[in-house]
Order: sequence, then structure tokens, then C-alpha cells
Amino acid sequence: AEAGVLIKNAEALERMEKVDTLVIDKTGTLTEGKPAVTGVLPAAGFDEGEVLRLAASLEKASEHPLAAAVITAAANRKLALPEARDFDAPTGKGVLGTVDGKRVVVGTARFLGEHGVEVSSFERAADDFRRDGATTIFISVDDKAAGVIAIADPVKASTPGAIAALK
Repeated sequence: AEAGVLIKNAEALERMEKVDTLVIDKTGTLTEGKPAVTGVLPAAGFDEGEVLRLAASLEKASEHPLAAAVITAAANRKLALPEARDFDAPTGKGVLGTVDGKRVVVGTARFLGEHGVEVSSFERAADDFRRDGATTIFISVDDKAAGVIAIADPVKASTPGAIAALK
């Protein structure tokens, strides 16, 4: 029986030597599975805390996994989060509603565009965030681009060693 196991292991290793591509679902496998806000870039006339506060106030009503990262970042800064009114969350696009009497939209660039908000001034910063492995969400306040928020899932300490071993 032991010889059979050794033969099967040798066959598996032989097949692995021929692999040139490995696809892994990184969330919770290569990463900690705990997304966190890694950057906030406000538009002129907005400050970082206000952008985060408005986004988090709206995200409180969301069930999206990235919403928790925005809420946690706001809580870490001890920002007061008022209740959102007129909340809506079209699947896969973002969230929108009213916070402190302001119309707030949070989501993809396309989603904000559907609401008449131009976010092209943030595309370069969003691309920089993405190159660092972050997901970006845009925010508008009263139909004006207010900022971009970067959210990333930190890589596990064991990941570099595991990838080296696979190579």
C-alpha cells in the first residue's frame, strides 16, 4: 500500500512539473480575507474624512463585502455615521441614497456616469490604486465627484513562501 502511495505521489509530481499556469481564488487563500480601506483621495472642496463618512453612512445599509471595509475605516476614525434615506443598491453597481440631506452615490465609475457624474479626473489615481492590488469605488455628493476610495485585501505572510514553493 505504501509503494502505491509513493507511485501516485511521483505521478502527481511529474504532472505538476508540466504546469505552466496556476489559477487561485486569492480571497482568503492568498490574502487574509479581510478587505480594508488603503486610500481615500478626495476631490477639491471635500476632505478625506467627509468622503469616508458619507460613503460609510450609505454603506451601512449595504450587504456588499467591501462595505464592511468602508464602515470599519470610518469607525476607526470615530466618524459619526448618520442614517441614510432613500437607500437603493442596484446589484453589481453600487449604492445610492440621501445622507444629511445630500444625494450620495457610491460605486463604479460606470454607475456614477449613469447618474450624470463624471469621474474621469480620478481615473489616474484609481489606476494607481489598482496597480497596488486595490479595488476602487467612486463617490459623488449632490451630483459632483467627491472622491475615490481604495480597498484591498492584505496578502497573508505565508503567501510569498507558498508561491516560491510552487515555482
